[in-house]
Amino acid sequence: MENLYRKLKQYGESDAYPFHMPGHKRNPLCVSGEFPLGIDITEIDGFDNLHHAVGILKEAQERAAGLFGVKETFFSVNGSTAAILSAISACVKRGGTILTARNCHKAVYHAMYLRNLQPVYVYPHLSTELGLNGAIAPEDVEAALKRHPDAEAVMITSPTYDGIVSDIEKIAQIAHEHGVPLIVDEAHGAHFCFSEYFPVSAAALGADVVIQSVHKTLPAMTQTALLHLCSSRVSRETIGRFMGIYQSSSPSYVLMASIDACVDRLCREGDKMFAVFTDALENARTRLEKCRYIRLITPEIVKAMGGFAYDRSKLVFSTAGSSLTGHEFAELLRRKYHLELEMEAEAYALALTSVGDTVQGFDRLCEALEEIDRQESLKNTEGFWKDRAERARTQNLLSAEMFPQVCMSIAEAMETDWEELPIEKSAGKISAEFVYLYPPGIPLLVPGEEITGHFLENMRRYKEQGLSLQGTKDMACEQICTVKE
Repeated sequence: MENLYRKLKQYGESDAYPFHMPGHKRNPLCVSGEFPLGIDITEIDGFDNLHHAVGILKEAQERAAGLFGVKETFFSVNGSTAAILSAISACVKRGGTILTARNCHKAVYHAMYLRNLQPVYVYPHLSTELGLNGAIAPEDVEAALKRHPDAEAVMITSPTYDGIVSDIEKIAQIAHEHGVPLIVDEAHGAHFCFSEYFPVSAAALGADVVIQSVHKTLPAMTQTALLHLCSSRVSRETIGRFMGIYQSSSPSYVLMASIDACVDRLCREGDKMFAVFTDALENARTRLEKCRYIRLITPEIVKAMGGFAYDRSKLVFSTAGSSLTGHEFAELLRRKYHLELEMEAEAYALALTSVGDTVQGFDRLCEALEEIDRQESLKNTEGFWKDRAERARTQNLLSAEMFPQVCMSIAEAMETDWEELPIEKSAGKISAEFVYLYPPGIPLLVPGEEITGHFLENMRRYKEQGLSLQGTKDMACEQICTVKE
């Protein structure tokens, strides 16, 4: 078996001289900084072509498919974004209708824009106490498909950024009964199949296309992802065509080698690595669950709010019972304890763990949380308590009642005449651009939707709390582009 990284390393150490791209010519003397120039090549003889794989890259993708137990796997060096764009484009004809969860990543909405698709939204269950969006209910999917028999595919995110998993097996069954494929954005669940400690992967539960970001929770470089084709309901030729469209024609061999090296390591040592990881993770969760004011979200809590299963690698800390906002909590960890979290929200923050974490890293996190929790106990005694329940209830959760009316398609709104208004004076207007908190990159407002007072209220609060709002032409998010009347 030929490993791509080893072959690149051998080539880089040979006396072959590169009269080809890249322009650094594998010469470290012409580059500022330390980069793996020796293995950074273009499509040269013996190294195959990702968009017409017949050799080493074909074999590498086949190894990945075998490891993950799927029919066929496509490498993505443009993250899960390119894979999501490709999957939707392959499953839904231009101008068609797609049934999608409203809490999907912005890449789903970009696909709808590029293909001028008509969305039918289903909404996750929610917890007003914790400020968390939950799972997609199978019965909601079934009801939506009955109302919209023209839908050509179902698209959901599972697990969510926060680790909440939907009943994929049942949703897949419903989709197939209606004659449409199920696409699952499992970007945050690439680790599922390596331990029974985690939920079962959508790839083993009937989903037709599953997208995973190997760089998120597995030992691989940023921007590496996989598209798994799991059934014959979706054309592999069409998937391949769109992967060729949405990815660079000069894919990075360094990134592809990182995927292959990750697959190789997991094939050889995955069981041992995940046994060590899950043991350390469970010990950390046991300690963290004892904190009273910074509350660790547990599988039991998730099930109580309608979640089907929960990914315990996501350490979600609710601050709703403390004097801290999610942003203040994350900032405290950053400033005082030098711990950087994955995401901060209004009333919670997320620590992402993976097989790359160490026992020492978990200990530092636990010690920091225990100390913060003791401080919160003193604040409570001293009367500094803040009422968090109202904040959680007013948070912008992704419910049907809280989301604005869709007035026109995304493409129509983005490509029509527009005007820029002060965001505080935009109520009742139709948005011509996205607004989202990043991370996680789920749109709070989508082009073509009416701007509501509820949305504006949330925007004011997010700004006050220092959360990262993106998407608008105005970087400060003081102005918003609206459809010109």
